[in-house]
Amino acid sequence: MTSGQPGTGNARPTPTGVTAESQQATTAAAGTPTQQNAAAKQDAAEGGTAAGDSTAEGTDAAKDGDAAKGSDAAKDGDAAKDGDAVKDGDAAKDAKADETDGTDKADSGAKPVGPERWEAFASAPEPKPSIFSRAGRAVGRFLIHEWTLAALGSLALAVLMTWPTLRYPRYTLPQDYWDPSLQAWQMAWSGHILLAEPARLWQSNTFFPELWSFAFSDTLLGYAPAGMLGSGPEDAMLRYNIMFVLAHALATLGAYALARQLGAGRIGAAVAGVSYTYAPWLLAQAGHLHVLSNGGIPLALAMLARGHGWSLRHGYRPERRHDGWVYAGWLVAAWQLSLGFGIGLPFAYFLAGAVLVAAVLFFARRLRTRQAVPFGRRLFVADVLGGVLFAGVGLLMAFPFFKVTELHPYAERTIGDISLFSPPASGFVTAPGESRIWGGLHEGARAALPWHPEMTLLPGFVLYALAAGGLLFSVWRLRHRLLLLAGVLLTMAFAMGTRFFDGTFTYVPLFEHLPGWSGLRTPGRLMLWTTLLLGLLAAGAVTALTDRVRELTAQRIPSWPGPWLRMATLLPLLLVTVEGLNTTPHPVVPTQPAAMRSAEGPLLVLPSNQSLDQHVMLWSTSGFPDVVNGGSGFTPRQLDDVRRVSQSFPDQTSVDYLRTLGVRTVVLLRGQVAGTPWEINIDAPVDSLGISRQDVGDAVVYRL
Repeated sequence: MTSGQPGTGNARPTPTGVTAESQQATTAAAGTPTQQNAAAKQDAAEGGTAAGDSTAEGTDAAKDGDAAKGSDAAKDGDAAKDGDAVKDGDAAKDAKADETDGTDKADSGAKPVGPERWEAFASAPEPKPSIFSRAGRAVGRFLIHEWTLAALGSLALAVLMTWPTLRYPRYTLPQDYWDPSLQAWQMAWSGHILLAEPARLWQSNTFFPELWSFAFSDTLLGYAPAGMLGSGPEDAMLRYNIMFVLAHALATLGAYALARQLGAGRIGAAVAGVSYTYAPWLLAQAGHLHVLSNGGIPLALAMLARGHGWSLRHGYRPERRHDGWVYAGWLVAAWQLSLGFGIGLPFAYFLAGAVLVAAVLFFARRLRTRQAVPFGRRLFVADVLGGVLFAGVGLLMAFPFFKVTELHPYAERTIGDISLFSPPASGFVTAPGESRIWGGLHEGARAALPWHPEMTLLPGFVLYALAAGGLLFSVWRLRHRLLLLAGVLLTMAFAMGTRFFDGTFTYVPLFEHLPGWSGLRTPGRLMLWTTLLLGLLAAGAVTALTDRVRELTAQRIPSWPGPWLRMATLLPLLLVTVEGLNTTPHPVVPTQPAAMRSAEGPLLVLPSNQSLDQHVMLWSTSGFPDVVNGGSGFTPRQLDDVRRVSQSFPDQTSVDYLRTLGVRTVVLLRGQVAGTPWEINIDAPVDSLGISRQDVGDAVVYRL
């Protein structure tokens, strides 16, 4: 049956619904074979088929060059059959076939139906989006993505929960102005020296003329990029306060990511993140940024677990492996270690133990199943390179500390030192004074603790309750809940130091046999791991609750109570947030003396003691002159000698001794001399000593 219209070179498909005229024309054409044969010959002579015909017959006819000669007989026969079909009353079937093929089967006797009359009823073509609309959609998808919302929520919560840290960030510091001043100097020094003279990183401008003085305490070296921005004490305080807030935000985001990777729901993961960051015991550590900067621990674990395709809820899923996340996890772990060994060293040993256990379980499963467990060469290479990077950073960081121990063997801790800071069991239910909810209620309990800033270890009563519920009702398997419980109890025992059976089976073996462990002064900071494990137990319980509420909401007809039930699932998150509210003070830092801005180094600032010297370190960020002063976890003997001899300054003995050390300038602060030997000598004549004296602001400057 021919498919082209005679004399039409660009026929279009006939629209659905054949008219009566076209059916009559088709019947007439089918009843006159002679005319149909003539039409077929004319079609063949003009090209065989219409240009718009897309059927197989039209394609074959277009390829055959002699279609007019070789197909006459077949077309005659087809025409006769078509005529019979029409006579038998099958015109309707032909019309239906025409609609299916999408071609106009009418011959030259039929008047073609124009398609333009139907175009008005067709749907308008969808406009192609512009580059701006595509970019807008991409930005919109990014802004509503879970991880974008989690990051922004963590940052907003950090600003609110640490307020008023960012109210006067150039003039105040959280908790107190002793250790924060030291840590503000640390960030400023590392950024400054890495830009100016990187080889001198560990030979800082403080504790002159001691060597490796930057390793006298944890360094916060990972914050060096921030230290490259700005200069002077005010910028150092601004930098510290910003990093203080960001450290809280990163801790919340890291714990959230870990809980999500392990299989917790969004609300359960949020409970884990908030409880990990704002646990009441951490409020006593508000002056120790190197302790609060712990977000890299859960974040690195989350990345490594994701890269290896493993979660607590679903187990090992090889199809989800991705070596990029493994590299990222090891990089974040190395950065966390660079912030300090106080919490970085236990993290390093945990990673080493986790790698060992994972390798043993991997090969044990392979032997048990007699099958090769999928792992992959790329993942193995990523673990090897990442582990080498992590170990390399650890060794480079550890070398200066070993040099300090070699030069100052008395700086190493003893079991007696550890005993002074080991908390009793009552510390786990005692909150620090900075807790807005429990601080006043636990005042008597704190008074019974020998050193309560490091012994008030309450992670939160709400967290205790949620974790206990997680042992009975959780999305985690029973064996995983029991393992988490064992981890909680074990880390608590280690956090007690020598208070748990004298540490014979817990802390003391680590202290004696693990390299570097003897440098950890406060066992109670291991409570960080207890808090994280309690948060994961709580996340399992809250996730099970939210899943159950979702099921109940879906089953209710009508579903009116659904929103109220879902709002009830936010109650655990609200409670752990409220329990983390604080009353942390934000004192104003003493202003830098005018004499410190122009004094030439090496210089000594008097009076000198552990606390005041931390201010001097902060003030020295204006140009970083060499200063004899310094405050750290221990006091070098030479600095002890300087403080002892200089109590009689200015006299010949102290002047000669300071000249021997290379000191060129002494700055005596009038506002600090009350009750000290300098209160009498500050205005004494110095002509006979061969030195000069000048009043600069509220200080007296002596040039030796």
